Amino acid sequence: MREFLIRVLCVIAGLWVATHLIPGIHIEGTSTFILAAVLLIVVNALIRPVAILLTLPLTLLTLGLFIFVINAAMFGLVAALLDGMTVSGFFSALFGAIVVGLVSLAGMSLLGADERR
Repeated sequence: MREFLIRVLCVIAGLWVATHLIPGIHIEGTSTFILAAVLLIVVNALIRPVAILLTLPLTLLTLGLFIFVINAAMFGLVAALLDGMTVSGFFSALFGAIVVGLVSLAGMSLLGADERR
């Protein structure tokens, strides 16, 4: 439970940084940040592996670069499911997914969330 809360906080921080760095991403309100973080974690845990499996030939053909497109699609899906979150286009979703991933990775490594337990 502690690791999940750390993960949610790190994704919230990543979403906050993404809204300030990338002009096409807007999130309204604290509750939307929390819902977006939880939904992004759930989407990445349940839907992303299926999408990766279904697009495996294309991912192999592009030497793994199609994973960025999948990450952008998951970010855009979360924005489509929430009313208070808007993403203006593909590149906003792509850079938003990259920023959220990097910030949450840095935060989780600094806070010591261990996934192997």
